[in-house]
Amino acid sequence: MRIRVLSLLTLLALCSHTELIFAAAAEKTKDNRVVKDGMMVSLDYTLKGTDGKVIETNKGRDPLKYIHGQKMMIPGLEKELTGMKVGGEKHVTVKPEDGYGKVNPNAVQEIPKEKIPPNALKVGAVLAAKSPEGMVVPMTVRQIKEKTVVMDMNHPMAGKTLVFDVKVVDIQPAPLPPPSTQPAKPAVPAKPAAPAAPAKPGDPAEKK
Repeated sequence: MRIRVLSLLTLLALCSHTELIFAAAAEKTKDNRVVKDGMMVSLDYTLKGTDGKVIETNKGRDPLKYIHGQKMMIPGLEKELTGMKVGGEKHVTVKPEDGYGKVNPNAVQEIPKEKIPPNALKVGAVLAAKSPEGMVVPMTVRQIKEKTVVMDMNHPMAGKTLVFDVKVVDIQPAPLPPPSTQPAKPAVPAKPAAPAAPAKPGDPAEKK
């Protein structure tokens, strides 16, 4: 093998070339991250109505994080986010049936006034209740009567077409769930062995 001394200029050139290779490989790895099931996605978003008025935005705040494919996002938006890469931006219009659903007239109920917190006794106030399945259900005060309050259990965005401007800020594998804290099930004690049968006595020796 022939060994030769490299000049400083040649060494710097080689180092620069190596850095470029690693940088290109890192960029390629980053570009390969796409929004798909099981990935933790970080989003910047602005939600508007069809009239163009901003309903909600997280710009200037921390990104919204969710796990793709876990029904943590409304179906219409999650479908459009699938396949996007870090840095990707998209304008998405979501119809009511792909968002928070259509308005259900049967979801409007009257509740005794004493069951509503005094500071929520105003039209438009939004409260949170728990369903029998343990899900959080938003409730909006629609009307206040003498002894009852008319509550609308439709989502506040139900029946509305939603317009999103989104940007994918980061994509990472979703963290693993914490190990179960339930105590281990005690082992079943071994069944005791059956006692050995006593030996059969031998025949008495014959007398001579």
